[in-house]
Amino acid sequence: MIRSNRTRRATVRARILTTRAAARIRRNGAGTLASHAMAQGLSHRDAASMVGTLRKVAVKLGIVGTAGRTHAGRRMRDCARFTPQQVAVIALAYRPRRLEFKLAAARLALAA
Repeated sequence: MIRSNRTRRATVRARILTTRAAARIRRNGAGTLASHAMAQGLSHRDAASMVGTLRKVAVKLGIVGTAGRTHAGRRMRDCARFTPQQVAVIALAYRPRRLEFKLAAARLALAA
Protein backbone atom coordinates (compact mmCIF):
# COMPACT_ATOMS: atom_id res chain seq x y z
CA MET A 1 0.00 0.00 0.00
CA ILE A 2 1.41 3.36 -1.03
CA ARG A 3 0.97 6.08 1.57
CA SER A 4 1.30 9.70 0.67
CA ASN A 5 3.32 12.20 2.63
CA ARG A 6 0.07 13.94 3.59
CA THR A 7 -1.18 10.75 5.24
CA ARG A 8 2.11 10.21 7.04
CA ARG A 9 2.17 13.79 8.32
CA ALA A 10 -1.42 13.48 9.56
CA THR A 11 -0.52 10.30 11.41
CA VAL A 12 2.51 11.89 13.03
CA ARG A 13 0.52 15.02 13.98
CA ALA A 14 -2.14 12.90 15.65
CA ARG A 15 0.49 10.95 17.56
CA ILE A 16 2.18 14.19 18.68
CA LEU A 17 -1.15 15.59 19.91
CA THR A 18 -1.85 12.45 21.94
CA THR A 19 1.64 12.24 23.40
CA ARG A 20 1.82 15.90 24.41
CA ALA A 21 -1.59 15.84 26.06
CA ALA A 22 -0.70 12.71 28.05
CA ALA A 23 2.66 14.20 29.09
CA ARG A 24 0.99 17.42 30.21
CA ILE A 25 -1.44 15.49 32.41
CA ARG A 26 1.37 13.36 33.88
CA ARG A 27 3.52 16.42 34.55
CA ASN A 28 0.81 18.53 36.21
CA GLY A 29 -1.24 15.76 37.80
CA ALA A 30 -4.42 17.20 36.29
CA GLY A 31 -5.69 18.45 32.96
CA THR A 32 -8.72 19.87 31.26
CA LEU A 33 -11.34 17.43 30.06
CA ALA A 34 -10.24 18.16 26.49
CA SER A 35 -6.65 17.28 27.36
CA HIS A 36 -7.77 13.98 28.85
CA ALA A 37 -9.83 13.22 25.73
CA MET A 38 -6.96 14.11 23.38
CA ALA A 39 -4.60 11.97 25.47
CA GLN A 40 -6.86 9.03 24.60
CA GLY A 41 -6.42 9.62 20.88
CA LEU A 42 -9.29 11.93 19.92
CA SER A 43 -8.67 14.82 17.57
CA HIS A 44 -9.11 18.36 18.86
CA ARG A 45 -12.48 18.67 17.12
CA ASP A 46 -13.82 15.36 18.44
CA ALA A 47 -12.50 16.10 21.92
CA ALA A 48 -14.30 19.45 21.96
CA SER A 49 -17.49 17.71 20.90
CA MET A 50 -17.23 15.05 23.60
CA VAL A 51 -16.18 17.41 26.37
CA GLY A 52 -19.39 19.45 26.25
CA THR A 53 -21.32 16.43 27.44
CA LEU A 54 -18.62 15.43 29.92
CA ARG A 55 -18.92 18.86 31.55
CA LYS A 56 -22.68 18.38 31.94
CA VAL A 57 -22.11 14.96 33.50
CA ALA A 58 -19.53 16.46 35.89
CA VAL A 59 -22.04 19.09 37.03
CA LYS A 60 -24.70 16.40 37.58
CA LEU A 61 -22.27 14.37 39.68
CA GLY A 62 -21.10 17.45 41.59
CA ILE A 63 -17.48 17.02 40.52
CA VAL A 64 -15.68 20.36 40.46
CA GLY A 65 -12.22 20.59 39.00
CA THR A 66 -9.45 22.92 40.08
CA ALA A 67 -9.85 26.39 38.59
CA GLY A 68 -7.15 27.48 36.19
CA ARG A 69 -6.31 29.60 33.16
CA THR A 70 -5.47 28.29 29.71
CA HIS A 71 -4.11 29.83 26.55
CA ALA A 72 -6.65 29.77 23.74
CA GLY A 73 -4.93 31.29 20.76
CA ARG A 74 -4.07 34.86 21.70
CA ARG A 75 -6.44 35.07 24.64
CA MET A 76 -6.65 33.55 28.09
CA ARG A 77 -9.67 31.52 29.19
CA ASP A 78 -10.83 30.15 32.49
CA CYS A 79 -10.83 26.38 32.71
CA ALA A 80 -11.28 23.56 35.15
CA ARG A 81 -8.61 20.90 35.51
CA PHE A 82 -9.53 17.40 36.59
CA THR A 83 -7.42 14.56 37.99
CA PRO A 84 -7.47 11.21 36.18
CA GLN A 85 -9.55 9.75 39.03
CA GLN A 86 -12.20 12.46 38.65
CA VAL A 87 -12.28 11.94 34.88
CA ALA A 88 -12.71 8.18 35.39
CA VAL A 89 -15.81 8.78 37.56
CA ILE A 90 -17.21 11.19 34.97
CA ALA A 91 -16.49 8.75 32.12
CA LEU A 92 -18.33 5.93 33.91
CA ALA A 93 -21.50 8.04 34.06
CA TYR A 94 -21.12 9.25 30.45
CA ARG A 95 -23.29 7.46 27.87
CA PRO A 96 -21.98 8.28 24.36
CA ARG A 97 -23.56 7.25 21.07
CA ARG A 98 -20.63 7.44 18.65
CA LEU A 99 -18.26 4.48 18.59
CA GLU A 100 -15.14 6.68 18.86
CA PHE A 101 -16.56 8.34 21.97
CA LYS A 102 -17.50 4.98 23.50
CA LEU A 103 -13.94 3.75 23.05
CA ALA A 104 -12.46 6.98 24.44
CA ALA A 105 -14.81 6.89 27.45
CA ALA A 106 -13.78 3.30 28.17
CA ARG A 107 -10.10 4.26 28.01
CA LEU A 108 -10.74 7.31 30.25
CA ALA A 109 -12.47 5.09 32.83
CA LEU A 110 -9.47 2.74 32.86
CA ALA A 111 -6.82 5.48 32.88
CA ALA A 112 -7.18 6.22 36.60
